[in-house]
Amino acid sequence: MKSNRKYNLGSHTSAQVGIGTLIIFIAMVLVAAVAAAVLIQTSGTLQQKAQSTGKQATQEVSSNLIVKGIDGIRAKDNATALAGKISLLKLKVGLNVGSSPVDVNQVVISITDGTTTNNLIYASNDKTYGNAMNNFSASATAATNLNKLLTGTQTSPGANAKYYFTVDKIRDEDSSFTQEKPVMNTGDLATFYVSTMSDTDLGYKYVGDINVNGSQKGSGLDIGPRTSVSIVITPESGVVTNADFVTPSSYGTRETVVLYP
Repeated sequence: MKSNRKYNLGSHTSAQVGIGTLIIFIAMVLVAAVAAAVLIQTSGTLQQKAQSTGKQATQEVSSNLIVKGIDGIRAKDNATALAGKISLLKLKVGLNVGSSPVDVNQVVISITDGTTTNNLIYASNDKTYGNAMNNFSASATAATNLNKLLTGTQTSPGANAKYYFTVDKIRDEDSSFTQEKPVMNTGDLATFYVSTMSDTDLGYKYVGDINVNGSQKGSGLDIGPRTSVSIVITPESGVVTNADFVTPSSYGTRETVVLYP
């Protein structure tokens, strides 16, 4: 059997007691509490910033328009009397899968023929030029507003064709799209109309199905055969959409010319 062992404290061993030790202990607790509070506050702020940045990044990546096709329309008097250049562009535009809603009223379309560049806003947007496209009506049909785009002019800024574009819905299952408030959601499909009426092709009676009665206004653009055209569509948020193409070497007798893709 093991003998019982006894342990005794030496006379030189003593504990720290007193008010000084208590103050030091409380000070350590307070410092730890302050440090913890700073860390918690900092982590909360970083979390909020991370969530905000992540949301913005997701929106920038997901909110993008897709140009599915572009047709060029030549003005005409009849089936054989056609303008020599493209008078109107019809852009078939949709949204990418998972995209956030896009307010077309805030979209800017930049188009250039290599010589002239037009920066276009939606016809009911009065935030840039101070007033909407001349006589634009939110209750009118898309065809009526397209006619005003082709034929209308203002004292300032000038011909509607140089500063505006109009839109008509093709597919809108949730009825979110109107002429006044054109909002596109995933699955929606719309036609963006951009006037490219050449100053040398004025006086024709029709542009597509629109009777302009020879009163159309020039856009400053000249999109004849073998013309390099660049279009940039910039939404309020999200990535920009580019559509570049070169027109055919001859339009022949075609009133509608497929330009893109």
